[in-house]
Parts: sequence; C-alpha cells; structure tokens
Amino acid sequence: MFSNASHNSRLTPVEPVAGGTEVIARISEMIGDLRADDVDLLKAFHRIQHEFGFVPPEAVPLLAGQFRTTPAIIYGTIDFYSEIRTAPPAETTVEWCSGPACLLKGSMNIRRVLESVLECQMNRASPDGRFGLRLVQCDGTCHLAPLVRLEGRYIGPLSVSETVEWARGLLGTEESETASHGNGTGGAGQHAPQEASSAE
Repeated sequence: MFSNASHNSRLTPVEPVAGGTEVIARISEMIGDLRADDVDLLKAFHRIQHEFGFVPPEAVPLLAGQFRTTPAIIYGTIDFYSEIRTAPPAETTVEWCSGPACLLKGSMNIRRVLESVLECQMNRASPDGRFGLRLVQCDGTCHLAPLVRLEGRYIGPLSVSETVEWARGLLGTEESETASHGNGTGGAGQHAPQEASSAE
C-alpha cells in the first residue's frame, strides 16, 4: 500500500509529538511487530484505539515512521475510516443512519435536530463530551426508517417532533423519554417509533 509510492520526506525522521512518555512507549510497543509491507496500518489503528479508546496525536509520528510514510497520509487514512477516532469517545454516542431508505424518509431533518439539541456535529462530540453523533450505513432495518441507534437499540421510525423529545430526554431536560420507549405523542396520524434490539 505504502511501498508503491515514494516521498522524499519519508527519508527524513519524523519529529515526535509532545506527550506522555508512557503513552509513546506503549504505542511503540504495540506497533513494533507491524511492517509497511504487510499493509498493517488498519491493524495498528485498531490496536491503539482498543487500548486508549482513540488514536492519540502521539501515535501519528510513530505510525508514520513505522509505515515509512508521512503524517499527512496517516491523518488522511484515519479520516477515511469513520470508526477510527482521534479524540476520546463521548459518554453517549447516537448513531444516525445515512442509508437510502432513511434519507428518502427525511433523515436529514432528524440529523439537524440531533446536531442542534445535542450540540454536536456529525462524527464529533459535544463540547462537554457527554454526547456524540456518528454516521452509520444502512444495515437492513429499513422498516424503521428514518432511525437512529443507541447502544445497540434501533429507534424509529422517527418524526422531527419525536426526535426533539427523544434527544431532550437524553439531555435530561424532559421528565420522560416517551419517544424512545415507543409511546411518542406526535401529531394526528403519526405513529410512535419502535425500539428494537440489534439482536433482532
């Protein structure tokens, strides 16, 4: 993957990022057996994220050196994989489905509500770290579109008003989370969202 292209900068040592020496030593230990020829970068990301919960900035120059590439390519690769984080995960992460069925049924409005009420952008965490939004792809639960997932539960189909109520319930600004339990009180003719486990 990396050995087919060459950059002069790869011949220059990459300066380490300031950080805890224990973190740097641990990351070096975790990736020491990986080689660029084996295209093991994704494995390195997963090892580091499993250990720390995210890929800390200290890891980038170490990865660039280990895989004989540049920090820019490491950051670009991290950015490509939505499951790899560069910051600690939020306490609660809401997953928003971006599948075709959800989009056709108005999921962009659901996304706007979540970003507004939870005060965070997609694939980011709120300033206080309590909530995060994560974009996910369709996994075949289209009968619940538009939907969100929370801790393995599928919640949908959602209307804008139900999403507002549900998100406020997560924040603790509503006394009940009626929408998340299938008892949403949308307008006339609306049906309550269902809640299903990922095991179903």
